[in-house]
Amino acid sequence: MRISTILASGDVQLSCEVFPPKKFDGIAQATQVTREIAALKPAFMSVTYGAAGSTPGHTLALAKAVADSGVTPLCHLTCVQSTREHVQHVLADMKAAGMENVLALRGDLPKEGQPCTDFAYAAELIDFIHTQGDFCVGAACYPEGHPESGSRLKDIEYLKRKVDAGVDFLTTQMFFDNAILYNFLYRALRAGIDVPVCAGIMPICNARQVASAVRLSGSIMPPRFAAIADRFAHDEAAMTQAGIAFATEQIIDLVANGITNIHLYTMNKPWVTEAIVRNLSNIIKLG
Repeated sequence: MRISTILASGDVQLSCEVFPPKKFDGIAQATQVTREIAALKPAFMSVTYGAAGSTPGHTLALAKAVADSGVTPLCHLTCVQSTREHVQHVLADMKAAGMENVLALRGDLPKEGQPCTDFAYAAELIDFIHTQGDFCVGAACYPEGHPESGSRLKDIEYLKRKVDAGVDFLTTQMFFDNAILYNFLYRALRAGIDVPVCAGIMPICNARQVASAVRLSGSIMPPRFAAIADRFAHDEAAMTQAGIAFATEQIIDLVANGITNIHLYTMNKPWVTEAIVRNLSNIIKLG
């Protein structure tokens, strides 16, 4: 099913993200994790792309596991270190496997050497995807602004280019202060961006994840969560419980304020995902 159709229902939806292993010998374990999360019956499941596009086959293998579990898959695709020919082959493999949903991403710039120049921006990838088949295309957005954009105004301008290139929906980077999302949605709508937006939530269940989340997304940690991390940093069980509770409260507030599409960054932890789904059993209906 096309994700644009799922999101058009108007119902409150919970989707999930999983990631493939770096090495093929980890496929069995990643597939089991994927099936356990799929058993919760989220609206759809996205599968991330290997660093530098190094493992597209792993992404496709997990996406097939998602589909075999009766859940709609969404394949990530990055382009910053890929040639047009490589992307064309990956899209052809996706099409042959029956995949119709793609999340188009620029990807991280290489730490060493120069990126490939075939695609400089996600908008260029989105244009190219539409020449390769009838895909439903999503893109990423950053409520706090992309770290490389320079300003929130510029970030919205770049996002509008992606939407104008033919984006059917957006998924946000993780955020931990809902007020930031509400402000972002207002600014996006004012700029003429009116496609569905999935709010990305990451349960932080390990204090070490805090620094990583800030580095990767530029997220601002609200004082309330910083206090939680400080208090429970050395108690893994307590930190996990607190992280699940915080993410649950975030989602409840989002739904109460009219946000209908929630995307959960699971970090391949079925037990965390299941706990959040259980907490929301009467708020978000799955299956």
